[in-house]
Amino acid sequence: MILSKTNTQQQGILNQDFRLDSAGLPASAHLVGICGSGMKALAEYLASAGCRVTGSDLSPALPTDQALQAGGYRVHQGHDKRFVPEGTNVLIYSPAIGLANPERRFAQRMGIPQLSYTQMLGNLMRQKQGVCIAGTHGKSTTTALTAFVLENAGVSPSAVIGAELCNQNLNGWAGEGPLFVAESCEYQRSFLNLYPYYAAITNIEPDHFDYFKNQDDMTSAYAEFVARIPADGTLIMPAACRGAVEIRTACLAKIATFSLEEEADWWATDIKQTTYGQRFRLFYKGEYFSEISLQKRGRHNVSNAMVAAILCHSAGVPAEDIREGIYQFPGIRRRYEQRGSYKGITLIDDYAHHPTAIQATLNLLRQEYPDRKVWCVYEPHQVSRTQAMMDSYSRSFRLADEVLIAPVYAAREKLGTEPVDTSKELVQRILLHNAAVRFGSSLDQIVSTLETEAQSGDIIITMGAGEINRIHHEFNRRLQRHS
Repeated sequence: MILSKTNTQQQGILNQDFRLDSAGLPASAHLVGICGSGMKALAEYLASAGCRVTGSDLSPALPTDQALQAGGYRVHQGHDKRFVPEGTNVLIYSPAIGLANPERRFAQRMGIPQLSYTQMLGNLMRQKQGVCIAGTHGKSTTTALTAFVLENAGVSPSAVIGAELCNQNLNGWAGEGPLFVAESCEYQRSFLNLYPYYAAITNIEPDHFDYFKNQDDMTSAYAEFVARIPADGTLIMPAACRGAVEIRTACLAKIATFSLEEEADWWATDIKQTTYGQRFRLFYKGEYFSEISLQKRGRHNVSNAMVAAILCHSAGVPAEDIREGIYQFPGIRRRYEQRGSYKGITLIDDYAHHPTAIQATLNLLRQEYPDRKVWCVYEPHQVSRTQAMMDSYSRSFRLADEVLIAPVYAAREKLGTEPVDTSKELVQRILLHNAAVRFGSSLDQIVSTLETEAQSGDIIITMGAGEINRIHHEFNRRLQRHS
């Protein structure tokens, strides 16, 4: 822990000032960086469990701060020591908040315990049975699916999810049951703060180039993660996982493999498109388990649903409840999310910011709309990631008719002109594969381009993990103004 006292002294403060109840909850918490998806989920969990929650964020994201305000949270814009309420038991900070933050400095002077997001998450999970979902792609959807199925089955799980459930505006909640479902991120090895009893790895691909030295370094982090599962727990992992040998060796728990393409303990077959989504048959060790229907398209969503089904089955949920829960799942925000239309133009938003995810999303879009003109607006996420995978990114946009590239969203990176320079380099590399690609100097300029050039019947899909979804808020604002 990064604290103002030794760990031994700090534990005394935790026991005294947290005023822990049976669920390990503090009486009050202040969250710095509260508008981040994980922090928002944690705030919702704490508040629903009876904790007094306040927070601050430098630049609240529109959907997030609106949801927090609607929930009655007191959220300050910017950072100032005055925002830390008197009587705060613990200050929780996001990975983007350093020791120089004025609220953290104030908490240090006042002796208020400070925990990172995942340290607090681990502290809460220690009181329950952790259901942890990790992996490069599909973490949020699989976590949300798992929590939703368990909730529908009457298990009453707790949940902390990295995206909002559609129609609910919630990322997190405290349940009455013994299970704690949490999205588990490998960045900075933060998932090593958690206590998985049931765990799933969706896939492992190169990522987080600002932290991991190489693929082997990242795989070693996953090996440490699965080593935390107790011997009577369960690990679910892809049959074709790179680094599977290293991970298997480190894990003492029962291991179940899954696949869409090759023999495994669990596999999906007979994938069929339906009018509402798709369905598939799920088998376990050669025996038919169930037919699963979901209201989402794409093979990646079959994989997500399969992992959620296996996790819920491992936790004792009957097959019929799993089948019903997956079918009823409403989806999560920013995952191929339909955002309405503007002057006859279909608007779609997606979180994809890795080459594999971009290709999968555009492939799904082309299957659904084979004859329509597609505008893909992409905001790269992190200079280090974009530069490290420049070749892969340059080949990811082939299925789009027009591509607009925004400056890099340099999350966690302090840089000069690199965000613009890197995006311009990406444009030049994409030109080798897509003739119609341009650089947009700002989101405002991109909106102007789209409003001028996009025609009724076209599709605009925004992609990225930064602020690219603000484009849809601008279109909605203009619609309201015209109305």
